[in-house]
Amino acid sequence: MVILTYPVICKSLHISGKSFAIRCFANNLNPNIFHMAYICLSTVSVTEFYKQLCLVLGLPDTGGKIKMFASIKEQIHSLYKDKRQPLILAIDEAQYLNASILNDLKMLMNYSFDSLNCFSLILSGEQYLNAILCKPVHEALRQRITVHYDFNGLSPEETVDYIYHKISRANGSHTIIDASALNAVAGCARGNPRLIDNIMSDAIMLGAQMDRKTIDSEVILAAHENQHLGN
Repeated sequence: MVILTYPVICKSLHISGKSFAIRCFANNLNPNIFHMAYICLSTVSVTEFYKQLCLVLGLPDTGGKIKMFASIKEQIHSLYKDKRQPLILAIDEAQYLNASILNDLKMLMNYSFDSLNCFSLILSGEQYLNAILCKPVHEALRQRITVHYDFNGLSPEETVDYIYHKISRANGSHTIIDASALNAVAGCARGNPRLIDNIMSDAIMLGAQMDRKTIDSEVILAAHENQHLGN
């Protein structure tokens, strides 16, 4: 089992979220060797989760939880034994999964008294997914984790490079923002690319409204405050 948490930060300014990283991973899999399934709606009941899983596996979602559970296990086993295509199931925003679903995922991974490894599970979510899985009730599931990766945010230096890269892509001049503003963005966004984008977008609009020739720290702080008011 694999755990991915927080936004994915790749070097050379190829920056994306964890969902995009899963998509890239899936696109690079050989479909003749693996069967990839993706679920992104995690704020659901146990029965609704089973219906989703049946859908991505091409199974009828009727007969209640017990019948769906049996059908899912049979389909996973068939993919592994008959088609030689072990399932890779990726669940995005896994921090929202309730305890019952996490418990059932553990049971789904049990095959022939653990003698078979029919599928791999990827749980992707925000950092507090770690705290959820560390609870005693999820100990058995946590022990199955073979890869556990926490992605970090951009450093202050990388934040500056990222902003300059975005400005260059828009055919803008780096002089549109001064050094104090760059430092302010790094401090406010704490390395989160989405927050950097939101703050900079607001700063450009506010700067134009304030008739500023250059975005300074005052404009950035106003944009940051505007983000808080918007939320």
